[in-house]
Amino acid sequence: MVAFDVPEVDYTRYTNRQLAAVPLAVLALALLVIAVTFATTGAPVALGTEFSGGTEVRLAVDAPDGQAEQVIQRAFDADIESIQSVPSDGTYVVTFGPGTDPAQLEQTVENPPNDAAQQLEIESLSTVSASFAGDSQQLALGGIAVAFVGMSLVVFALFRTFVPSIAVVVSAFSDVVIPVAMMNALGIELSLGTVAALLMLIGYSVDSDILLNDHILRRSGDFYESTYRAMRTGVTMTLTSLAAMVVMTITATLFGIQLLSAIGIILVFGLTADLMNTYLLNLSLLRWYKFEGVKR
Repeated sequence: MVAFDVPEVDYTRYTNRQLAAVPLAVLALALLVIAVTFATTGAPVALGTEFSGGTEVRLAVDAPDGQAEQVIQRAFDADIESIQSVPSDGTYVVTFGPGTDPAQLEQTVENPPNDAAQQLEIESLSTVSASFAGDSQQLALGGIAVAFVGMSLVVFALFRTFVPSIAVVVSAFSDVVIPVAMMNALGIELSLGTVAALLMLIGYSVDSDILLNDHILRRSGDFYESTYRAMRTGVTMTLTSLAAMVVMTITATLFGIQLLSAIGIILVFGLTADLMNTYLLNLSLLRWYKFEGVKR
């Protein structure tokens, strides 16, 4: 992989507090968004059907453009949570609450009680019980927690000093928290796919942060020379991944592949946050450790 010719940044113009101020302010805002969401909904992020329970139906709708959602609303006397179009095949994915009887939904389409239901055809139907969804939710969130704790232990074992290790952990934490806050802002639900995206972000974050720490703490050269070498490789890797995720997000959105679109959006925000946290927050902590830290 050919590294980008990253322009050298004159970090000497900024104090450690100035470097850390922006990423810490963004992290504080993200935590505030998550706290407000938790206070109002009881969860840090909106839960998808896999984690909240409910029924998801894919429908073909025989209706003029722009009227399909109205037809679906009139057809069902049930708790409709969302209606999403799938441009690639012209169908609609309708999500119902956990209290909805899937057999009743099928009955509505097979024996239409009104003219609106006559315009519908079920392509597929899937149901997740509330108890199974709760178990899946605990398993997924537990998986994220275990992955994060495991990553933290590996980092502390690798560097064996507090400040460089905590710099990696804090940066990784911020890289996950910021996309979760954006999920709330953009209405993206937590699903098995988006959990996988968050786990991927932990890996991306640790990769770039360890690269920076290794160049500064273990390789020859002064602090800023080592920083620039790490940036050439780290920024190249992150920007390459970021470009791929942008293309995937645009393509998935155009073809109506909502899961891939959601994963792409999360990774785009997470990788952007990783650039900020690695080369501002992590770097400021490392510079303090190298030049001002005592008894290390």
